[in-house]
Amino acid sequence: MIKDVVIEKLFKLIEPIVKENDFELYHLEYIKEFGENYLRVYIESPKGIGLDDCEKVSRPVSDMLDVEDPISESYYLEVSSPGIDRILYTDKHLNRYIGSQVSVKLEKLFEGKKQYEGILADFDSAEVSVTISNENLKIPRDKIKTIRLNEEL
Repeated sequence: MIKDVVIEKLFKLIEPIVKENDFELYHLEYIKEFGENYLRVYIESPKGIGLDDCEKVSRPVSDMLDVEDPISESYYLEVSSPGIDRILYTDKHLNRYIGSQVSVKLEKLFEGKKQYEGILADFDSAEVSVTISNENLKIPRDKIKTIRLNEEL
């Protein structure tokens, strides 16, 4: 729960910087991997994201974090694109990619499987509908681990 509060505060601090640079803040995560803490800032743009774009955002975000100091422990800051195979975290993300090919990973078996691939058809607060071989499968959201965009370039 404390982690959610930190992420919410970070989002409010970082989003204006991202917007000032004409990008959208797609997602933030603060995680521990191999004993190290990482603050990952995912940005996007209709034009795509390049290394220069990440650097353009990284410097002012780093400067702001040094001043505001919202994280008490040491961490690495990473700024990147969410990538073509991005995870769809929010309803906004789901809405944007209705009609797209997705891969849905589940926490537990649902109708005999832990993963489904198909076209994202619809969603609501209770379930996500995926079209697989011309049939709609309604998957309860509380069973979903991740929904990942599964598009080709």
